[in-house]
Amino acid sequence: MGIRVGIADDQPLVRAGLRALLERGGIDVVGEAADGEEAVRLARRERPDVLLMDVRMPGLDGIEATARITADETLSAVHVLVITTFDPGDYVFGALRAGASGFIGKDADASELRRAVEVVAAGQALLDPNATRHLIDRALSGPTPSVAAQRRLDGLTARELDVVRLVAAGLSNDEIAARLVISPATARTHVARAMIKSGARDRAQLVIAAFEGGVA
Repeated sequence: MGIRVGIADDQPLVRAGLRALLERGGIDVVGEAADGEEAVRLARRERPDVLLMDVRMPGLDGIEATARITADETLSAVHVLVITTFDPGDYVFGALRAGASGFIGKDADASELRRAVEVVAAGQALLDPNATRHLIDRALSGPTPSVAAQRRLDGLTARELDVVRLVAAGLSNDEIAARLVISPATARTHVARAMIKSGARDRAQLVIAAFEGGVA
């Protein structure tokens, strides 16, 4: 059985274009939504592996719709991939804090879009390089990290903090292993432990914890 995808965007032509790109790549599009409320209903009705979510939609926006979906334990298998034409900026933080598993621009080509869907469907996090750059810029120019955010990272060992910093920099487990001269399996273990200790639901949430806690 292939990957099942839902599309939430208020522009019919955009939905049609995304559907065409995905279906040409053998991905099954199981439904469409024109606003956030419809997106939530689509998630509950079809339980897609990935829900492509636009940020700005009438009524309930994509960030709030994402928050509702990820807060529903019965929808834990639905992964939200935010896709937008807008400058990432605060949308990156908003979408990831709401529980999105990834973020990609609408200017991505067909192969990039399919790869993003495949990565997110596999339960991994995906950050567009431009989105990661905005996270870094925000962290550098933002307020002093909160005590609560820092406490989320208090239980991490020095090595786990090193790993979290590299995760926040966008490195894969293999790249982290090479940088720290450890095995990929050990890198995966450190990432998994850091997620558990910080309360991060997935790798994307670990990135948010790193920036908000002031370690990235």
